[in-house]
Amino acid sequence: MSTATKQALESSLKRMLLKKPLDKITIRDITEDCGISRMTFYYHFKDIYDLVEWSCVEDAARALQGKKTSTTWSEGLLQIFEAVLENKPFILNAYRCISRDQMENFLFELTYDLIRGVVEEQSQGVHISEADKAFIAEFYKYSFVGIMLDWIKQGMHADYQMIVDKISTTMRGNVFRSIKNFADLA
Repeated sequence: MSTATKQALESSLKRMLLKKPLDKITIRDITEDCGISRMTFYYHFKDIYDLVEWSCVEDAARALQGKKTSTTWSEGLLQIFEAVLENKPFILNAYRCISRDQMENFLFELTYDLIRGVVEEQSQGVHISEADKAFIAEFYKYSFVGIMLDWIKQGMHADYQMIVDKISTTMRGNVFRSIKNFADLA
């Protein structure tokens, strides 16, 4: 029941965002649309921004399911772009209304998990510290998030498939080379 309620609140929020900006939507608007009490809303979320964050994380988790390996990471990245584009009114509204830090943190968490999965896989059998693996994932995370934020900021008009292809071309072999470079230093 809890997940169903959260999903109903998410659906309501996304419908509302098609009509008005996030900063004009109230908890009352959402709860009346869902037919639930305000207390039920507060049982699940502390405020609307908490609901926005949960929605983003859920959408991303669905997009990334099983796409955290060296052979599937670009597909995972493509699916992140597709999930963002599919929720364009929601994302653009959130981008305008929540702080850049919140949006970055959400994207950082999402892309770090994607890259960290690749780093873990590619470092099998290589002597490299956990700190160095984390650094490599962090390094690439900033690149991915910067590109995605620019794409969102520019209204999501550029061909995201082309962006992912260019990222893929740039990254080809570089994660393993980074791992090897750190292992050679040890």
